[in-house]
Amino acid sequence: MAAQLQCLFVGKAREASLRDAADLYALKLSRLARCEVALVKDAASSLPAPEKCLREGRDILARLDARCVPVALDERGENWSSRELAAKLKAWEDSARTPCFIVGGAFGLSDEVRERAKATGALFSLGRITLPHELARVVLLEQLYRAASINKGLPYHHD
Repeated sequence: MAAQLQCLFVGKAREASLRDAADLYALKLSRLARCEVALVKDAASSLPAPEKCLREGRDILARLDARCVPVALDERGENWSSRELAAKLKAWEDSARTPCFIVGGAFGLSDEVRERAKATGALFSLGRITLPHELARVVLLEQLYRAASINKGLPYHHD
């Protein structure tokens, strides 16, 4: 059985080079796991940042399948090594659970999304640095590809 993953991103990637990089890693990942990438429309730019987060958060929560494990990318989350991420993917696969990795928009995720992830899934940090949300997508997809490669015993990851 192939691993199944979901990624839920707020807004379209506007920067062509980052969009291309995300597409490249999504394609590579699709050869190792079933990965569905979905977009949530970003809220109107005229709204203040807190209101944007709140509206985008409501749309994210509405899109989450009740059976998925929400994994919200957040700077306050746990830092996992590539091998730890691979182990988590394997554990979710073994328990027939589908992780849904969530990357917020330019102003991050709402408290409601973070609370849902903490309660039923996980908060995951790509590190202590702050990344633009479009770059975070690329890094996430590369790490998911790396983790899937580790689980398949492929030589992409070097110890």
